Amino acid sequence: MYAAPPDLTTEVFAKVPKHLEISGRRSEWLEGRLHGTPTSFLEGPSFDRDGNLYCTDIPYGRIFRVSPQGEFSVVVEYDGEPNGLKIHRDGRIFVADQKNGIMLVDPAAGTIRPFLPRVNMERLKGPNDLVFASNGDLYFTDQGQSGWQDPSGRVICVRAGGAIEVVLSGIPSPNGIVFSPDESTLFVAVTRANAIWRIPRTRSGFTSKVGTFIQMSGGGGPDGLAMDEDGNLAVAHAGLGSVWLFSRYGEPLYRIRSCTPGRMTTNIAYGGADRRTLFVTESATGSILKAALPTAGRPMYSHT
Repeated sequence: MYAAPPDLTTEVFAKVPKHLEISGRRSEWLEGRLHGTPTSFLEGPSFDRDGNLYCTDIPYGRIFRVSPQGEFSVVVEYDGEPNGLKIHRDGRIFVADQKNGIMLVDPAAGTIRPFLPRVNMERLKGPNDLVFASNGDLYFTDQGQSGWQDPSGRVICVRAGGAIEVVLSGIPSPNGIVFSPDESTLFVAVTRANAIWRIPRTRSGFTSKVGTFIQMSGGGGPDGLAMDEDGNLAVAHAGLGSVWLFSRYGEPLYRIRSCTPGRMTTNIAYGGADRRTLFVTESATGSILKAALPTAGRPMYSHT
């Protein structure tokens, strides 16, 4: 439908050091995988106000802190499967844990505890990613093993005041989630449908006509999402070793290719002093890549 967009290059910002690689340890998450036993699997990049990049390691239940110089350290290690991660403006770290629900990390104390393990007395399917609205409402995708064989994934909102709302259900594998700049629309990566869905939110807080914003193909499907200040949407396409940048109209602007042999470009976050650098977790090699982009990313909730 469109001509291939121009390529942007990446370089390796940081890589999980050898002493933090794990092999030979049992992991339920790894046992459920069809291919490979990685020594780490990075997701959920998010920056704090000091420029540290936090990310997760799903199979081994670890939260990493990566310094501005690219040095890894373990914040906490626990019995879980942490995936998406976002930082509150008060410094608390919220984690979408596929095994335990939404978890809360105190980075100073190096502790983690449950925040939301259930909704309506039922266990969550398996949270994947999350995003804060500017008013402090927390939205997250509840993916579990949903797909076309079981389109039962959900988007759930935890209001800043504590009320809980199921925003949308019946989704075949909801994954990355991000707001439009005016927060009138949620964009969700629907991995098994290989698509980005657009979820309008009315002024009264209702979900309106949901539709497909971008239909993709190939790879394993879209994973993490990020939005820039012009309304352009960055999409990490796991399995293709690429991040796509689409305009607010859904037109491809750039393809950002992994500079490593790995093709698991899973999640993304804008960072750097001017927020014009896109950081990408490449999970097959345990690397964090970076690429220079022409437009600044929207500020994270931790920075507002």
